[in-house]
This record gives sequence, C-alpha cells and structure tokens, in this order.
Amino acid sequence: MRIDKFLKNSRLIKRRSVAKEACDQERITINDKTAKAGREVKPGDIIHIQFGNSSIKARVLVLSESCKKEDATSMYEIIQ
Repeated sequence: MRIDKFLKNSRLIKRRSVAKEACDQERITINDKTAKAGREVKPGDIIHIQFGNSSIKARVLVLSESCKKEDATSMYEIIQ
C-alpha cells in the first residue's frame, strides 16, 4: 500500500492530499529513509512523521484498504 493512502486510512493524517504534501516536503520517513507519496509500506515498517514542533513515530501493524474510524488505530502502534 502507498504511504499516502496508509496515512489517510489509518487516520494519522486526515486527508490523502495532505499526506502527499507532507511526503513532498520530506516530513515523512520510512525506516529512516525519506518517503515519496508512492512508496510502498508493509507491516513492520517504522514511520516517522514530523509536524512542525512535534513528531510521531509509529510501527505499521496491518494494511487495510478500508476500515471504520474505530478500527483505524489497530493499523499501527505508536512507538514515540
């Protein structure tokens, strides 16, 4: 699954277009490598998202094409 789609489906970022912009601005890394919007993620990957002064580090657990809002948090676990 593409990183921009994963971020939207997991609700780490609200919209796919915002996720794509974050990738274009090099604010998202996968396993310590800068990610472009089309980069594929798989379970076990570590995603680091930089939001201005704060950041989130999460491990991908499950890839799901669609899920309910309540189930979105089961797609990842926050590390830091």
